[in-house]
Amino acid sequence: MILHLDMDAFFASVEQMDHPEWRGKPVIIGGETRGVVSTASYEARRFGVHSAMPMTTARRLCPQAIFVRGNRRRYVEISGRIMAALQDFSPLVEPASIDEAYLDATGLERLFGPVEQLIPAIKARVREVTGGLTCSVGAAPVKFLAKICSDINKPDGIYILRPDDVDSFLGGLDVRRLPGVGRRMVAELEALGIRRVEQLRRYGPELLEQRFGKWGRELHARARGIDPRPVVPEHEAKSESAETTFARDTRDREFLKTMLLGHAERVGASLRRHGLRGRTVTLKVKFADFRQITRSRTLPEATDSTETLYETGTALLEAEALPQPVRLIGLGVSGFGNAPTQELLPGVFRGVRGRDPEQEARRRRLDAALDNLRGKFGKQAVQRGRLFRPRDDGEDD
Repeated sequence: MILHLDMDAFFASVEQMDHPEWRGKPVIIGGETRGVVSTASYEARRFGVHSAMPMTTARRLCPQAIFVRGNRRRYVEISGRIMAALQDFSPLVEPASIDEAYLDATGLERLFGPVEQLIPAIKARVREVTGGLTCSVGAAPVKFLAKICSDINKPDGIYILRPDDVDSFLGGLDVRRLPGVGRRMVAELEALGIRRVEQLRRYGPELLEQRFGKWGRELHARARGIDPRPVVPEHEAKSESAETTFARDTRDREFLKTMLLGHAERVGASLRRHGLRGRTVTLKVKFADFRQITRSRTLPEATDSTETLYETGTALLEAEALPQPVRLIGLGVSGFGNAPTQELLPGVFRGVRGRDPEQEARRRRLDAALDNLRGKFGKQAVQRGRLFRPRDDGEDD
C-alpha cells in the first residue's frame, strides 16, 4: 500500500500553534491586498475562503480574520521534522511538497502491524514532533489514489482503499477528483457526456489521446486505477522560480523587464548555490482580469547565468501583445536533466552549436563576483544598476 500524508491547513496551523491566542479563530496566510491566499485555517474556510483566492475577496468574505504574511523559514523547519519522522517508519518517503509526502508501506506490517495500526502510529508521531499539528492520511494501492483518499476525511482523517474496492470507488468518482483534470478539461469531458469516471472508461486510449494529447492515455490509465509511479525517496528539484504581484496593474514594459531582471538574479543565484543548471526558461504573466499565460523556451545548453535567464525572459515578454495591464510577472527555470533541443531564440545565442564562449565566460565571472560579494556583505551589498526602483512597486508571493 502507498500512503499519502497531507498536513491540515499547514501554514495556518503552524501560526495557530505558535500563537495560542489565534486558536479557534480564522487565520489567513498570504500577501498584502494585491496577493492571493496561500492557506486558510478551517475556521476561515467556513466563510468560503480558500487557497489561491485573491486577498481582496478573502477580506470581503472574512473581514474579522487574522491576516498573516507567513514565515516560510518556520514552515520549512517544521516540514523537515515531519519528513524525518516519516523516515523512522520507512526509507521510502517522497516529499511531494512542503506539507505532503508519499510513503511506501510495503512490508511494514512485520514491524508496525497492518495499515490500520501503522497510520495512527504515524499520525501520533507527526503530532509529537510538530508540537500538536494534525495530518490526514490516505492509503491505496497506487499514488494518485492515495492522494485522493487523503482528502476524503479531512481534517485529521484516515481513509483506506483496499485493492478489491478500487474499481467501484473509482467508477462513481467525479472526474474533477482526478489529479491533473482542471476546469478546461472538465468542460471538454462534459461536452462528451463524461462526468464520472465510469463514463470515462467507455472511451479508448486512442480517442482520448486524439482529444487531449499525451495526457489522454494517462487519463485512460487513471480511470482504471493504473499508476506505475513508484515512491522515490530522493526528491530532486524540478524547477526554480520567482514572481511578483504588483501594487498597481501596469503596461510599462521597461518596468516589467526590470522585474524580470530581479527574478533572474534570484533564480540564477539559487541555481548556482545548489549547483544546478536548467534549459527551459518559463515566463508567467497574470493580467488584471486574473487570466494567466505561460510561455517557455528550451535553450541549446543548460544555464545558471543571470544574464541568459534575463535575456530569454525578456525575449518571451517582447513576443507578447499584453492586451491588458499586468498584475503579476514571474520567471522560472526547469529541465535540469538532458532535454532535447527545441526552437532557439534569435539574439540570445550565437550559432546553433551553443553560446558564445567569451560572452559566457564573462557572464560566469560576473555572476561569481556578485555571489561572492553578497555572500560576504549581504544580498543588498551590490545591485545591478537596472534594478534600482521604488521599493513599493510590488510584493513577493
